[in-house]
Amino acid sequence: MKKILTVLAISFSALMASSVSLAGPHEKNNNYRGWDQSDQPKFSRGRDFREDDDDMQDKRRMREERGFKRLQQHKWQPGYVMPQHYRGDGYKVDYKNHDLPKPSRNQQWYKINNDYILVDTDSNNILRIQGF
Repeated sequence: MKKILTVLAISFSALMASSVSLAGPHEKNNNYRGWDQSDQPKFSRGRDFREDDDDMQDKRRMREERGFKRLQQHKWQPGYVMPQHYRGDGYKVDYKNHDLPKPSRNQQWYKINNDYILVDTDSNNILRIQGF
């Protein structure tokens, strides 16, 4: 068994040594015909995204502000479905702290744009709107 492992180790080493000696050059050489980035045309080199980073951030900020303004202008009415954006814990309020009527089972108060909105948590339908 020991002889077989020795023979395998030696043949594997010889195989690795021969493959390394057959590898092409790694330095830039005029005779070497491999891919060279400097030979590539300028238009196909890829895009440098760092140049447009400020423009992209400005566009993203403007798009978020438009979306926020649109959500602020949303008209709430009983019977409408509460948008998913507002269903998070950040909008939930405790009725005791805000002098609101106690909600029934499966109901929750939310504060959105200075309005308190009572929502059915099963169907997400707006049940009542109370403005202050």
